[in-house]
Amino acid sequence: MSTPTVTPETEAVASDTVAAPSDAPPAGGGGALARYLPGRREALFLLGGSVLGASLAGGAWGATAVSAGAAGAAAERGDDDKLTSRQALARLAAGNARFVSGASVHPDQSVERRTALREGQNPFAAVLACADSRVAPELLFDQGLGDLFVVRSAGQVVDHAVLGSLQYGVGELATPLLVVLGHSRCGAVKATVEAIEKHARPSGTDIDALVAAIRPAVEEAEELGATEKTLLSVSIDLNVERTVEQLKTAPVLAGAAKLRKVKIVGATYDIGTGQVEWL
Repeated sequence: MSTPTVTPETEAVASDTVAAPSDAPPAGGGGALARYLPGRREALFLLGGSVLGASLAGGAWGATAVSAGAAGAAAERGDDDKLTSRQALARLAAGNARFVSGASVHPDQSVERRTALREGQNPFAAVLACADSRVAPELLFDQGLGDLFVVRSAGQVVDHAVLGSLQYGVGELATPLLVVLGHSRCGAVKATVEAIEKHARPSGTDIDALVAAIRPAVEEAEELGATEKTLLSVSIDLNVERTVEQLKTAPVLAGAAKLRKVKIVGATYDIGTGQVEWL
């Protein structure tokens, strides 16, 4: 059986059928603690962090991955084509589906593509990812030259340089989608968990700045009642969510989001399975 080819039209149809993620908590369970955990916070606690993403894979943003990913091959994208945030998300989901199944096509990596980009760039999505060597957005989304505007820092921590870079991507390059991408077994989050458990005091190093930035997510996970087994995964998801909310308040990004010029979403990448789960 031949694999159908994705076209911009089929990607648009697939993405337009996706509903926004639901904030409703899962049915059943939770006990007394559930009364204090609204929406996703309850789900994070009950399902243990990134497991939530797997539950979404059959619906909401996950439906994009299923419908777009099933199409298989990468669609040709002219740099003058203006994608919506949903179309951009569909391209990322389709690329990740190819990567997970071992069917990456490595688009936009030819000599001709490289030459064509000499005069400028028109990436269709911006990605804030961790600096971890196992998390390369162009690979795990199966994209190529000129497709993604990528900024990376340990634990997706946002400083002035990171924020300025992202605002340039959205404000000057007009990327319609900004993805904050966390990942499983994140070393920066793990270091923060260990520092809190050891009651370690800041020593004035640059690493302490990373720990200080991630600490609120870990403390929130503890307040929600995450167990020793789930603390890291819950903290990773919350760190992504807090970063998304932080970016939504930045002047350039907030203005673009208000005008619906950009959609800011969170996701986590499983370094074992290769799967991206949309939060």
